[in-house]
Amino acid sequence: MADKKKKNAPPDAQEYQAFQQQREVQRPIVKNCIKAFFVGGFICFIGQIISTFYIYFFHFTEQTVGNPTVATLIFITMLFTGFGFYDRIGQFAGAGSAVPVTGFGNAVISAAIEHRTEGFILGVGTNMFKLAGPVIVYGVFSAFVVALIKTILIQWGGL
Repeated sequence: MADKKKKNAPPDAQEYQAFQQQREVQRPIVKNCIKAFFVGGFICFIGQIISTFYIYFFHFTEQTVGNPTVATLIFITMLFTGFGFYDRIGQFAGAGSAVPVTGFGNAVISAAIEHRTEGFILGVGTNMFKLAGPVIVYGVFSAFVVALIKTILIQWGGL
């Protein structure tokens, strides 16, 4: 499809497209993937350290340690975002910093920081979940559907 558009374009446009392709900066895809992998893995490693800390010092079990660990990671991310440090991590790692739960915390707090001049209710309150709201809705709806399917299977004796 793109080749058809190139052939049908006037000669000036074809010349410009060739010029643009010569000047376009090639992205280091493999390098970016490696950075994202290691930074995302390091964030997960920190989460595992926090989980182990909660298990040994606060006597959580492996089943109950998930919620405080996630809350702690989101809190740390919000602090890092507030101080401007998480933006530099995001610039370096790309998706490696956005995919773990820390990306959710960053999305919430960065929107709140951006709209704080509009006031707490109309600025922070209404704009804080613009980006993270659909994620929450999708997560809640997906959990409902999975729980409904599981309940039906249990009632029919499948599980």
